[in-house]
Amino acid sequence: MYIVSLNYTVPLEKIDSLLEEHVQFLHAKYEAGIFIASGRKVPRTGGVIMARGCDLETLRAHLAEDPFHREQAATYEITEFSPTMTAAGFEGLKD
Repeated sequence: MYIVSLNYTVPLEKIDSLLEEHVQFLHAKYEAGIFIASGRKVPRTGGVIMARGCDLETLRAHLAEDPFHREQAATYEITEFSPTMTAAGFEGLKD
């Protein structure tokens, strides 16, 4: 499983202009079973994506399709981890 931390590198006006296309990108990755959760950081300096079902190289290839990546509007920090404990109802996250 991976945690992807996005940090915006452009003003929010640019982010907002790419947002509809970014959301379409997210939907496609959810449908493909790659992304399992995502959302904005608070304060709005970027976002977080939880992903699984692929190796690191494949994940990087998926992220390269993001319009935020294409337009160099965000940087991406990827952390791989292996969940061994979860709260009730989240057992499906365990490896």
